[in-house]
Amino acid sequence: MSVNHGSQRIVTGAHYGLRDWLAQRATAVIMALFTLLLLAQVIFSKGPLSYEKWAGIFATQWMKALTFTVILAMLYHVWVGMREIWMDYVKPVSVRLTLEIFSLVWLVTCAGWAIQVLWRL
Repeated sequence: MSVNHGSQRIVTGAHYGLRDWLAQRATAVIMALFTLLLLAQVIFSKGPLSYEKWAGIFATQWMKALTFTVILAMLYHVWVGMREIWMDYVKPVSVRLTLEIFSLVWLVTCAGWAIQVLWRL
């Protein structure tokens, strides 16, 4: 008869590993490519960079759609990173859950604000 005298291992969140690692890399690539595209548009634009020129970059529908995609990628990127920090370093479940909920509310609020700014241009 076998008796288990050790503590039981809890594997909450263990299945996130590879998927989250890949998501972080994919969203980072999307954000990096967008940054390069935006820099190219700014560098190769003629004349001084004014509000009108900056607004003109984001005025086209394809740029708004691409920016919206990057906003979603950034939100997911941040969520995965913050969730990992909370899971790794905050041990009380109630505190961790509170921080995760606060993070989600903050990210959704930031997304709403970013989209409002983007479509107001």
